[in-house]
Amino acid sequence: MSKIVIGIGEMGITNLKEDEIVTYALGSCVALVLICPKTRIGAMVHVALPESHIDLSKAEDLPGYFADTGVPHLIHIMKNKGAGDVSEYVAKMVGGAKITSTEDYFEIGKRNITAIKKLLWQNNIQIKGEDVGGTISRTVKLDMNDGKTYVTSHAIDGIRRL
Repeated sequence: MSKIVIGIGEMGITNLKEDEIVTYALGSCVALVLICPKTRIGAMVHVALPESHIDLSKAEDLPGYFADTGVPHLIHIMKNKGAGDVSEYVAKMVGGAKITSTEDYFEIGKRNITAIKKLLWQNNIQIKGEDVGGTISRTVKLDMNDGKTYVTSHAIDGIRRL
């Protein structure tokens, strides 16, 4: 088994049954998981912020850092890997929490969720599962053996399957 660990702004993609893609400690960041059940290709991006206009050079170097560049780039790499038509993709979203105890003036988590949902809708990709919002940090794993997405947190008992 190969574990593909992605950090903030990074992406991972695989078509190998023995692989898993994982990202840790999602607070206001959102992990978007895309799977094409027909071709058994899966991918994940770890999005930190909704809009790239604040740092265009960072968006060019690390498109996954922003929702508006990361989601289209993830779709692009899925297509290049042979994942088929985007309307066949299954999307799962995890994260987007409010993790500070003070007033969340910028509402980064909420804005990340909204930006990603809008981009998925524009690309005709349906969200089949989500564990978003709230105030807890989450870890998410895409297990290619069964094609399922698993969410864990210190604040919840056990593992949730999306």
